[in-house]
Parts: sequence; C-alpha cells; structure tokens
Amino acid sequence: MLPSAMAKTLQFVFLIFYSLSACAISKQSIESYVVYMGSRPQDGDHEAQQAAHLQMLSSVIPSEEKERVSLMQSYHHAFKGFSAMLTEKEAALLSGYDEVVSIFPDRILHLHTTRSWDFLDKESGIGSQRLWRKASSDVIIGIIDTGVWPESPSFNDAGMGGIPSRWKGICMEGSDFKKSNCNRKLIGARYYTSQAESIQPPSNGSHAIKVDAFGSARDSVGHGTHTSSTAAGSMVPNASYYGLAQGVAKGGSPSSRLAVYKACSLGGCAGSTVMKAIDDAIDDGVDMISISIGMSSVFQSDFLSDPIAIGAFHAHQRGVLVVCSGGNDGPDPYTVVNSAPWILTVAASSIDRNFQSTIVLGNGNMFKGTAINFSKLNRSESYPLVFGGAIAAESTPISEASNCYPGSLDADKAAGKIIVCVNTDPTVTRRIKKLVAEGAKAKGLILVDEADRGVPFDSGSFPFSEVENYVGAQILKYINSTKKPSAIILPAEEVKGFKPAPVVAYFSARGPGGLTEAILKPDVMAPGVGIIAASIPSSDSGDVPVGKKPSNFAIRSGTSMACPHVAGAGAFVKSAHPRWSPSMIRSALMTTAIITNNLGKPLTSNLGAIASFHDMGAGEISPLRALSPGLVFETTTQDYLHFLCYYGYKNQAIRSISGTSFSCPPNASPDLISNLNYPSTSIAKLGGKQTARTVSRTVTNVGPPNSTYTATVDASSGLIVKVSPERLAFTKRWMKATYQVTFDAKAASKGYGYGSITWSDGAHSVRTVFAVNVM
Repeated sequence: MLPSAMAKTLQFVFLIFYSLSACAISKQSIESYVVYMGSRPQDGDHEAQQAAHLQMLSSVIPSEEKERVSLMQSYHHAFKGFSAMLTEKEAALLSGYDEVVSIFPDRILHLHTTRSWDFLDKESGIGSQRLWRKASSDVIIGIIDTGVWPESPSFNDAGMGGIPSRWKGICMEGSDFKKSNCNRKLIGARYYTSQAESIQPPSNGSHAIKVDAFGSARDSVGHGTHTSSTAAGSMVPNASYYGLAQGVAKGGSPSSRLAVYKACSLGGCAGSTVMKAIDDAIDDGVDMISISIGMSSVFQSDFLSDPIAIGAFHAHQRGVLVVCSGGNDGPDPYTVVNSAPWILTVAASSIDRNFQSTIVLGNGNMFKGTAINFSKLNRSESYPLVFGGAIAAESTPISEASNCYPGSLDADKAAGKIIVCVNTDPTVTRRIKKLVAEGAKAKGLILVDEADRGVPFDSGSFPFSEVENYVGAQILKYINSTKKPSAIILPAEEVKGFKPAPVVAYFSARGPGGLTEAILKPDVMAPGVGIIAASIPSSDSGDVPVGKKPSNFAIRSGTSMACPHVAGAGAFVKSAHPRWSPSMIRSALMTTAIITNNLGKPLTSNLGAIASFHDMGAGEISPLRALSPGLVFETTTQDYLHFLCYYGYKNQAIRSISGTSFSCPPNASPDLISNLNYPSTSIAKLGGKQTARTVSRTVTNVGPPNSTYTATVDASSGLIVKVSPERLAFTKRWMKATYQVTFDAKAASKGYGYGSITWSDGAHSVRTVFAVNVM
C-alpha cells in the first residue's frame, strides 16, 4: 500500500508541477503584438473601430483571461489597427481575419545615436542670409524621439507669429511638464509609454475606457532635445560646449514650428508606440516627421511588418514627408535600414570641424589625436607612459589588457600612468575603455583606433586622445626604445576648416538595401559627426568639467544627428514651395546634392576610398541649391502601390493598405521595381542572358518656362549608358517629360558599377545617380 500511495502522491505532485510549469510557459509566451489593418476611411468612427477591435480580441483570448482583452495602442487616424498582449497562437488566429493585413511582434527599435549648417551653406556656394530670412514659419516638423527639454534657449519663440490655424495637436501635461512649457516654437508635445493608451471594454456597455499612464514629454536622455534643435532650433548666440564649438547655434529651419512625440527612452522604443506617434502626428497636422530610430540591420523586417515603414506609407498618403536615419551599423554593405521607397533615408558625414587633443611624448614629439576632453594637464607636466598589454592583471591574457578589457589591468602598475590601448576588439567601447583606465587610477588614455578616430569621443575631464594606426606604431616604438617613456595629453581644441570634408562616417550604414536592391539606398547624406545642439543639463558629475555648470548643449554623432539635418532642410524647401509634395521635396534634395569635398575632389569614406552611391546616396545635401532644382521626379502613392505589387504583395493586402480598389498589373515582377519614378536608379541584376535593361523616368519642370535640358552621362568603365531623348524641351512650368535610360553591361566588370545622368539647362544641374549590379 505504501509504495502505491507514494506513487499516487508523486504523480499528484508531478501533475501540480507540470500544471504550474505549463502556466509559467504560457505566461512567458504572452507578448505585445501589432495588428495592422490598413488605411482608415476619412469618415471612420474610431470608437466603433475600437469596439470592433476589442471584440476581435475577445474572440481569441480565453474568457478566464479576459483582463488581457485590452488595446495597448489604438491606431485610428491615418490607418487602422491596434497592439495587444497575445500568445503566438492567438496572434495566428487573428492573422486569419480578412481585415488584418499583417500581425507581428512588437519589437524594440533603437536610437541611432551650429557649425554644420554654416558648412552646408558654404558648400552650396550660394549667398544664404536673405533666403533663410524669407523662410515661412508655417511649416511644422514632428520629432519622434525621447522628448524635449523645453527650457532650452533653442526653443525660444521670440519674434515668431501665431501658431498656424490648421494645427490640431496638444501640449500634454505630465508630472514635470506643463502646458506653459509649449509656446509658438514648441507648439505640441505628446508622450507615450507601453501602457500609454490602454483601452478596455466598458463595464456599463457604453463607451470604452481609456487609461493614460504616468509620465511626461520631458526628455531625460538628451537625444530628442538634440534632434529637435538640429531640425528647427531657434538661433542662440554664443552657444558652445564648455567653450568648444562656440558660435551661433541654429536648426536647419529656425522659423519652423516643432511638435515632439516622446515614444522612446534610453532603452529604445516600442514599435507599436512609434506607430501611434506617427498616427497622431499625421492627424495633428505636421508637414514632415523626423525619426532617428530604427531596427537592427541584422533583424530587418518585411515592409508590412515594419512599424516605421507602415506609418510612413500612410504619412505620404496624407502629404507628410518622413525622414529617417539609415542606421549606425556601417561600414559593411547591406546594413542600411528604414529603406522603404516612401522614406527619405539618411547617411551621416563629417563637417569641416574637428576636435583635437595633442599628445606630447617625453622626447618632444607631438601627435594630433581626436578627442573631446577637458583635462587640466599642461605641457609642464609629464607622466609615465605604458602599453596596456605590459601591465596585465594576474592571469589576464595580454590581448585583453591591450584592449583595456574590464578587470584586465593591474591597478598598481596602471596608477599614475598614461596607458596606451588598442581597439582590435570593438565589443569593448571607448567609454568602457575610458572607465577601465579611470578605474585603475591612470592619468590618461591613448587609444589606437583607425576606424572610430574620425568620430570624437567625449571623455569629460579625463585626459584622452585617439590616434590612427601609424601614429600608434610611432608611440609604441617610443615606449619600446626608451627606459622611462613619458607623455602628456593636452585638453581638446577646436580645428575649423578641416580638410577633407565632408567624409562618409565610418559608422554610417551602407547599401544596398537588404529587402530590395532595386531601390538605391541611402538617399542622401548629411552632417552627423561632432554635431553641437541643445541637450539636457547633465546630472553626471563626471561629464561636467571641474568648475563648470552643466551645459545647455552637447556634441553628438550618429545618423540620428544627420536625419534632423535633412528634416530641417526639407522644411526649408517646403517653406519656399508649400504646394510641393513629399516626393518633390525629396527629389530636390537628391538631385542637387554635392558629390565633391572642400578640396574639390570626389567624396570619400573615412579611410580615404572614393565613396560610392551606396555609401552616401546621391551625395551631401545642399539646402540652398534644393530651393531651385529645375526639374523634379514626383513619386506618387500609385507608384508605391505598384512597388508593393512588384515586390510580391497580393491585391487584397494592397487594397487594404491603400483604401482603394487598386489592382496589380498582370506582369508584376521584382525586375520592374527599377522602373519606379524615383530620383535615383538601381538595377539589382544585369548579366547572363539579359545584358541590357531600359528604365523610364518622368520629370516635372519646376523652373522657368521655355527651357531646354541636355543630358550628360558619367558611368563606370565598361558600362554603356544611353539616354533617349538626350534633350528635353519645356514650354511652361509644371510641364512633364519622359525619357528612357538603357544600361548595357556586355563589356562591364562584375559587381556594382556606378554613375550619374545630369540634365542641365545652363542654370540648373539635375543629377540622378545610378547603381548597376553586373552578374
């Protein structure tokens, strides 16, 4: 009896354990999903939609878990859908509903983290002051980011007129953000959290209950404040970062209005929240949206599973230009993100300013390193100089100590010395290396790193300087040839007129696009290295130089910084041409872009190689030139629907997306994507049986009437490019003309070849670049 009773007891315990485990597994498998349901009718009843969405959830969620029948976010302005907590099985059941276009896990998106505008103006070769002053103040830029620090002088509204009457947005109050924090410059502010709009079924059968979560639009990271002021910050005289980069700080369109949408934190941004912010921004009445965030290039999603691509498509439908950063996963190819054709995708470049910190060796030799440091060291001092690998902690591989791994240095041997480390393992960031050296009581750190050297690192008050491999070899040679090597690292200095500039930033993500190579991405390049703009006052004492108050400005790098430059430039063009569509503004910025540096030579990468159009897009933006592009390529919503057909989406999905009865042509093929009326051209495959391809483009004359444009071609060796006709004559403004381009690769080398077609009437040069992959 006893064994039998024990067996039953054990069996009972096992069942209980199994049930608890299954319950735990079930709980763990519940996650946030986005349910996208296409375009929303202009006259749709959003409360009725929410009720229908809750009913859908009730049909797939078990009754004993009815607390999960709740909408985390509800999309009901430009497009339909919601986000909710679901199991994988429940998500699969919802995907079977006819009205559901796509359903996907709610992924976390990541942040892509004065002088720059002066540099862009100078590169254009056009006088700028009168043009900037004439800019209209009616353009509204929406910034989806980490919020805003409203007290910054960059958001001063002095001299600005009344808020445009079409503005429908709000200034959401929060725990530390009042309506009075908004003004005629910062005209709107919203915030979101993962529970920002939790809509649950009503208990009395009347209306759904909406619960707002605790929070505010105030920026606690600094990223959103920086991007907002870069796009449209007011002019601030005598701005600087603790004395560095001193001058007048201003945004790309100082007269434009700003509306901020806090959808992100330091840890990133929920895709569902970004979609909600885009939906709100469109309805509020913004003219363009700047988004300096995106997915990892390793985990890129299909266009209809990408929250930014979905929101941006509907923004274009409503006449709103969406500008996005291309990502910081460069310099490898196929790393660019936010690459949908209806998004203006931005790469990052340097400007003609650098921050240098001089290293003086004991033998008197001096080397210029890159750094932002506010150390108190001077030439009269000198400290022992040692290679990190020579002072490795016990049982630590020399390779780890050479890279300044955490815990790799012998603190007794490092204390009071200047350490030289290398960066052969990029998983250990510069900030970590600096903290390792600082924690070991070192007097300073010299980092040998060829790649990141072009992007200045802010080490605060800790002496730091970063040098190229050649200089690093010279320093190590000195250490090995001297009994008592010594050095000093001097505080950083600003170097203006730095050449060559611009240069494609090392980190800037490169094309071709991972989802399709038939659209050339990125589109354009803009300043994204060492950019000074407004920020939040630092609360970290290590970031503030001794004896200084926290700065109202910060110097940051990333395609995050390049993106609002283009948004600001777009707003500037929009202010001069309020009737222009998003694609016309994009075309103007692309076809007038600059492809030479301040030495008059072709633009290069940070390592000196000539940059390709997969590195820099059409080139560095020139906002002043974009005001008068001559011709523009207009890409319509209908064009984008054809793109979706060619990409492989079905009629039913495209009709839901567009809200129309659109039907795909019978010959839809990925090869036809290259025929999209885009301001650049990419042929994904050319060779084998098909050695020639012809594409068509249509241009619109936005210049003077009675003008004739003639085409000239510049192409890689062996690639034959013919344009027909070679001349386009226009008798009036807004007149359209179509031409064909034939690419012949019979004599071309394998791999990508690049070039451009330039249409000129003597006053305007309209450059459209191309990339052809010869197989």
